[in-house]
Amino acid sequence: MAKLSHVDDQGRARMVDVSDKDVTNRIAVARGAIRMRPQTLELILKGKVEKGDVFSVARVAGIMAAKKTSELIPMCHPLNITSVEIDLNPAQNPARVEIEATVRVDGKTGVEMEAMTAVAVAGLTIYDMCKAVDREMSLGEIRLVKKSGGKSGTFLRKE
Repeated sequence: MAKLSHVDDQGRARMVDVSDKDVTNRIAVARGAIRMRPQTLELILKGKVEKGDVFSVARVAGIMAAKKTSELIPMCHPLNITSVEIDLNPAQNPARVEIEATVRVDGKTGVEMEAMTAVAVAGLTIYDMCKAVDREMSLGEIRLVKKSGGKSGTFLRKE
C-alpha cells in the first residue's frame, strides 16, 4: 500500500510540499448525479422552478466551488485554475441530472479535489433550488473518472 502523503513520520497531518515538483498541464474530470422525482425534473426542464434557472445557477455554483476548494479542504493547495467546465445532463429512468466537471490547471499539483467539489456543489445547488417541491432528492455517485498530468500520469476509471 502506498504511503499517505498528508501524514508525517509521527502520524500528524501536514500539507504536502510541492516546491520541487514540475509545473505540468493537469486535467481532472469528475462525475456525480442527483436523483429526483420525474415531476421535479420536468419542472427544471420547463424552467418552472420558482428560484430561477436551475442549470445556470448550478453551473455557476460548481465553478465557484472549484475555485474555493482550498478554503474547504484543509490540505488542498490554492491553485490558479485555468478552466472549469460544468455539464448538466438530464436523464430518465430513474429521473436524474448527471453532473460532470472538468477542471484544468498548469501547476505543481492536480485538480482532482476541485473537480469533485464542483460536482458536489452543483448537485447541492440543484437540491437547494428544488427542495420546496422534492425533499427526497439524493446526491451521490461522486467520483473521479479521469486525471492527467503530473508524475503519476493518467488515470481512467473503468465505468
